[in-house]
Amino acid sequence: MPQRQFVSVTLVLGGVRSGKSRFAQRMAEHAERVTLIATAERRDDAEMHARIERHRAVRPPNWITIEEPLDLARVIREAGKDRDVLLIDCLTLFASNLLEAYGDDENRLQVQIDELCQALRSAPCPVVLVSNEVGSGVVPAHELGRRFRDLAGEINQRVAAVADTVLLMIAGLPLALKGAVPIEGQP
Repeated sequence: MPQRQFVSVTLVLGGVRSGKSRFAQRMAEHAERVTLIATAERRDDAEMHARIERHRAVRPPNWITIEEPLDLARVIREAGKDRDVLLIDCLTLFASNLLEAYGDDENRLQVQIDELCQALRSAPCPVVLVSNEVGSGVVPAHELGRRFRDLAGEINQRVAAVADTVLLMIAGLPLALKGAVPIEGQP
């Protein structure tokens, strides 16, 4: 395995409405040059559109937002060159986007995950990633739901292995699974 330069990679996991995005944003707010990489795609879904707008409204106005549903590795390499922090929200939607784009092509799915992990190992600036913890719920009733859960769980495990810090958010409180809970306002 290639050695990586020391750049902080933090994975913030949690259930729905656990405070993971809010905590990750607070981690990034100390920096001047922040880029948010949003994996959600704008669609004709009114609820998702409203959710995206709510997230935008609470972000500092000087942040740059890049909407990228699939090629996170490229964006990490390119956007990180002149940034203090990259914030990726979220890996759960990234997993959904991968399934939609590549379906049953397991090789292509694995290539995307491999490329993401390699980009994180050599990231040019600190990276904070947000993802849902999907392993604590019930087994989905349908095959596609199980495939999504399995893919999201695999991505979380692979990113956690690369990360310096892994936090689990519960009721708005961070629990360190790997590394330590960062001092307020620092990645």
